[in-house]
Amino acid sequence: MIGLRHWAHCAVMLLSLVLVSACGTSSSVDEEGARMVTKAITFTASDGIEIRAFISGAGDYRARPLIVEFSPYAPTSFSQQFAAPPSFGKSFGPAYNHVVVNARGTGLSSGIWGAVGPRDQQDVSEFLAWACEQPWSNGHIGLYGFSASAIAIYNSMHLPLACVEAASLMAGSDNLYRDLLYPGGILNLAPAAVVAIGVGGPMLLSFPTGLLEGRPITDEMITGFGNLGLDINILLQTVESQYWLDRTQRVGPNTFPVLADTSFYDPEPRGPFESFKLLKSLGTKVHLLAFGAHDGYPAGSPSPFPDFKRWFDHYLLGVNNGVDRDPAVQLLIGNGSQAQLRLGNFTRINGSDWPIPGTRWQPLFLDPTRSGTALSLNDGVLSSLAPETQAIQPYLDLVSLPTATDPHSASTIGAGTLFDTLPLLTQLKTQEPLALTYTTPALKKSVNVVGPASLDVFVTTALPVSDLYAVLADVWPDGNAYAVGVGRLRTGFPNIDRDRSVIDANGEVVQPYGDYSVVTPALPGQGRQYHVEFWPIGNHFAAGHRLRLYLLGTSLFMLPAPGVNLVSIGGATPSRLLLPVLPDSDVYDAMGVAK
Repeated sequence: MIGLRHWAHCAVMLLSLVLVSACGTSSSVDEEGARMVTKAITFTASDGIEIRAFISGAGDYRARPLIVEFSPYAPTSFSQQFAAPPSFGKSFGPAYNHVVVNARGTGLSSGIWGAVGPRDQQDVSEFLAWACEQPWSNGHIGLYGFSASAIAIYNSMHLPLACVEAASLMAGSDNLYRDLLYPGGILNLAPAAVVAIGVGGPMLLSFPTGLLEGRPITDEMITGFGNLGLDINILLQTVESQYWLDRTQRVGPNTFPVLADTSFYDPEPRGPFESFKLLKSLGTKVHLLAFGAHDGYPAGSPSPFPDFKRWFDHYLLGVNNGVDRDPAVQLLIGNGSQAQLRLGNFTRINGSDWPIPGTRWQPLFLDPTRSGTALSLNDGVLSSLAPETQAIQPYLDLVSLPTATDPHSASTIGAGTLFDTLPLLTQLKTQEPLALTYTTPALKKSVNVVGPASLDVFVTTALPVSDLYAVLADVWPDGNAYAVGVGRLRTGFPNIDRDRSVIDANGEVVQPYGDYSVVTPALPGQGRQYHVEFWPIGNHFAAGHRLRLYLLGTSLFMLPAPGVNLVSIGGATPSRLLLPVLPDSDVYDAMGVAK
């Protein structure tokens, strides 16, 4: 997917592409001062569909290593790539020829885009085999991708990708259902809409260009109606069916090194972390950065692009720049909130693996004792010990203000400037009157919370299907609370696949892998235990701050299933949060309580 601010930039840049399409070639100057020439090229896929691409080279099209991107946001991704805006794509230098491919059914390519489905994946494999043999290729290929163009690579790795020797991928998903469109089995409506706009908008804008090039109007109509049908299909595929399994990263023949980048607040942060684990388990050289993506880059940080270029230079040009010896995992975590991360107030964490080796998941139990710090329905506490007596605490599962409770999807719309102007939009205190909260004492020491997390919670729902929406917040000394982690689960999916879940040294499920293949509604009055997966968390809780867990209505950016939830805590139903704490931290010690 792509932020709306990027798409607006794309629309402004469309005119330059139209001129290129009409004239056949163009030229520009890259960041290193080289005169870049560009021309359109056409590839015919095995099913007869014509795929349009653009190649750019320094002065000519002599054989060079290729950097290739497969984008559904074309034709404007051509302008983004080679006009080199600071936040998207930019040229990797005159040593390479750069190729941007219009995914089928987008830009100036024929056919119907399949949301990076099997036919789109086959296009990736076929195009690379063809491109490797062209006179403008020296047989060495690097793959670049951001968001959907990164997903195109992740989803195609089970197929042979000829001549590929390195990939640098920003954001993107390992599993489109879990990582973006249906987290916890709940439709993530805002990102889905942005994808539809990001793909459909340029498609409509390219319609006149296609007609000028002589494409039959029937082809244009097939493409348009095909994309409309795709949108409807995504809305109807509410369980993790084969449709979604065909849009996941799978094991294949490729062993090329991968540099993956994301952010803890990206709209699709889970994917690169999961891809890192899969590739590392296969023995692939893979590095993981959390330097920023859709949500921008922290002030004072270099963004991932210098490392992307170093990665390509090392593996495609043989430059001994040391990138292969960098820490395998490099993370920037915010000191207290997403806003602080964006402003450059962050802590840097390096490691050799994900989760960071030595991470402990320390349980914090939901306790009905009043904390005196929140204006919520119950004002409970997070305790190191399970309460001996059972208590039932109800709340309405309606909707919540997404700018406060859904920092991932808020990143989709690029609203950082708005939040800086109106910070109240991101403060969770506005949501407390309809929420359950559980809060720690003020921390006596700082705590680094980094990793996936799990909420094990016992709930009875008034309706057969409801939603569980949990937010982990950093509460500042002034009482303002900011979301730093989110967990979601539709109660129709109570089961997990333990074999695919992350299990800690104590045998606890600390990252549940939900079974979303079939809906299993609860019986009236039936209490069940649920394992709610939190997307990766990265936050530095400073001394004097508090941790707070919110249970509240689902973000308005999603498609909620309203209801009444009765949360059971203590006694025979010890609901708890399993918190990932780095080896240099101890949340119990910081709370000054018994373990």
